[in-house]
Amino acid sequence: QVQLVESGGGLVQPGGSLRLSCTASAFTDSRIIPGWFRRAPGKQQRELVAQFLSSGTINYADSVKGRFTISRDNAKTTVYLQMNSLKPEDTAVYYCNGRRLNSADIYWGQGTQVTVSS
Repeated sequence: QVQLVESGGGLVQPGGSLRLSCTASAFTDSRIIPGWFRRAPGKQQRELVAQFLSSGTINYADSVKGRFTISRDNAKTTVYLQMNSLKPEDTAVYYCNGRRLNSADIYWGQGTQVTVSS
């Protein structure tokens, strides 16, 4: 069973920074590609924030380009989302996920709340 454990959410003022972490032993499997999504208050759908692609490149939502950075540690068990210049509209529950290549399998973490407010 694939388990993803997120941490690092919290309350931050506009313009501040937070770093989210997502740890999963499954990330050492190169067939599982990690990413971050979020669900804003009142929204039903999760939207893409940032994700690694099988090509090795990274895809960012337009709304976070230049402010957020996705990365992973050398052991490839932890994926990070560094969030800078946070805005109130970044308030959401952030979810880590892992997509299995050539499969419909997607694994999700439990979510971590990020609130940007003064």
